[in-house]
This record gives sequence, C-alpha cells and structure tokens, in this order.
Amino acid sequence: MTPTYQGSDDYRVLPLPAIDIKKGWFFANLRNGIGIEPIGTGVISAGVSAVFVQGYRRRDIPTGISKLSGGLGARAHINLRSSGLTGTLGVTKVISGGTGGIIADASVSYTILISSKFSLTPTVGATWADRAHNDQYFGVDKVEASASGLSPFSTGAGFKDISGTLTATYRLTDRIALSATSGVTTLLNKVSESPLVRRATQPFGTVALTYRL
Repeated sequence: MTPTYQGSDDYRVLPLPAIDIKKGWFFANLRNGIGIEPIGTGVISAGVSAVFVQGYRRRDIPTGISKLSGGLGARAHINLRSSGLTGTLGVTKVISGGTGGIIADASVSYTILISSKFSLTPTVGATWADRAHNDQYFGVDKVEASASGLSPFSTGAGFKDISGTLTATYRLTDRIALSATSGVTTLLNKVSESPLVRRATQPFGTVALTYRL
C-alpha cells in the first residue's frame, strides 16, 4: 500500500515483482534496479545501474495539473557494511522521461537477528533533489494554476524528505523469504508547502515474497 504520489492523501495497491538477483557483477533488485557491481567485498560494494523513477497519473492529481510520466534513471550507489550496520549512498539522474532531475539518497539500517530465520531491520533515510526534479514533481506553472485554481508554485534544490521504516523478514528457505515493511515519510522544506501536497507525512506498507537467485 503506497501513496498515489508524494504528498497525496490517497493510497493505492501497487504490485511489484520482488526480485533480488546477484550473479557475479550482475544484479537486479527493487532499490538499485538492474546493473553491475564491479566492487564487492564483505565491507564495501559499489555499482551502476538503470532504475525506474515513478511519476504520477493524471487521475491521482488535481484537475488541471499535468501528469508526470515515469522516467528511466542512471544510478550509482555505494554500500558500507559493518557489524550489522549498512550505510547506503546513491545518486540517480533521470535521463529519459520523468523530471529530468537529479535525486540523491542516503540511509542507515541495522539488522537484528531474532533467530536463525527471523530478523528485524530498522532503517532511517533522507533524500535530496535538485531544482529540476522538485519543480517538475511539486511545482505548479501558470498554465496549470489557471486550469486548476491552485496558486503558482516553484521551489529549488534541497532535502526533499526523511523516512523511517521497520522490516520484518522470515526466511522460509535458503532462497525464499517473506517480508513485511511499515514506514513513514515526511516531506521537508519548501516542497512540503506545494499546493499539490495534501499530507506532508505519509505512512506506507509493503508485503513481499522474495526469491533470491
């Protein structure tokens, strides 16, 4: 269950394939997309990939606001792992469709092993975006303002949101795991003042059955 867009007060069920593939340098997963990870040790891993950057549908936003198509992004990421802690830093440039902007994300998680099969993972994260992304996603231009009755709005680069999640994972077999995640995201700074934002703080949840190759 996820908000129809960032700042929405409505939700929808969004089915996604919960893939987690790692073969040599090649990988495919929900967070980093499809790509290669030429650097990989027990402590550090880094790679580049192609990812899908979600937009929003016309029916989910106020009348008069243009829809935002999903885009293809080029992403680079680095992960650092030590004593159960994992720190992740990623940068995505939208290169086709979408906002055409740049998004950077950072997160820290800690895995707590309850048993050999069950674990809990709390995560905190933050996202920064440039002016192009924030204006395209949260902005209202003069034409849209006239058509929708909303006030014109534009914003600049800056930290866009912070989030916290808790994931419970139960490993059914060596390759199959069932997980449930609940979390909350809060929009920050000027983007939270956009007339498109109905709710700056949004809870969300996911359930996934993952098969690891």
